[in-house]
Amino acid sequence: MNPSLADLSGRTAVVIGGTSGIGRVLALGLAAAGADVIASSRRVEQVESTACEIESLARRSLRIPCDVCDRGSLESLLARTLESFGKVDILVNCAGKIKRAPTIDFPEESWRDILETNLTGTLRGCQIFGRHMLERGYGRIINVASLNTFVSLAEVAAYAASKAAVGALTRSLAVEWSKRGVLVNAIAPGVFRTALNSELLDNTNRGRELLMRTPMGWFGKEEELVGAAVYLASDTASFTTGQILVVDGGFLASGVNQ
Repeated sequence: MNPSLADLSGRTAVVIGGTSGIGRVLALGLAAAGADVIASSRRVEQVESTACEIESLARRSLRIPCDVCDRGSLESLLARTLESFGKVDILVNCAGKIKRAPTIDFPEESWRDILETNLTGTLRGCQIFGRHMLERGYGRIINVASLNTFVSLAEVAAYAASKAAVGALTRSLAVEWSKRGVLVNAIAPGVFRTALNSELLDNTNRGRELLMRTPMGWFGKEEELVGAAVYLASDTASFTTGQILVVDGGFLASGVNQ
């Protein structure tokens, strides 16, 4: 393989939901691989701090908040990025939310809110940035799926439904757009330790079951998703489209582990 194919120098990436958690790690990972990166989210202070981190890697960035539930804010994000960079080569859709509760009593308002963010928000990003990419004849779109795209985890039905639909959307757009130079794929993270879930992973039966079902025997570090993102964003993946790349320590391969 030509190492230069994985070099993102000269590329412009936008990471929606890119200022915390997995999104932030992916934004910094793309920057480390050579891309200029605009990491956007609703929180102005996080947009500012992530832009500073990207710039500390000697890459260019912008400070533009957005909300995936507001089409106008995404259109503004694209317009302002084009004003400064002239193009967007890579889009990562990472904004999402989850709520755990028994499905029998799950409020419709919460159901709609989760699907509006996780599914329709992803669609908006794909539509708005995808149109620009189709006009250029080049683009790499990376959506963020989940283990829940494939299997059920108890009491997160709305999240699971949204992520299963993100997988279907990813395949549909790949079929429609790949001949025009825009490749659409997704990453499905397994169980990754974060500041928000460490208590659950370490001190609950749910955490113990998740660990038991992970053949590698430990939870992932968010940085271990970067390689998958750089691959899908680069010309190394020039014949890869419509795929959901699972990074899960073997979780989905697992049957009986003992």
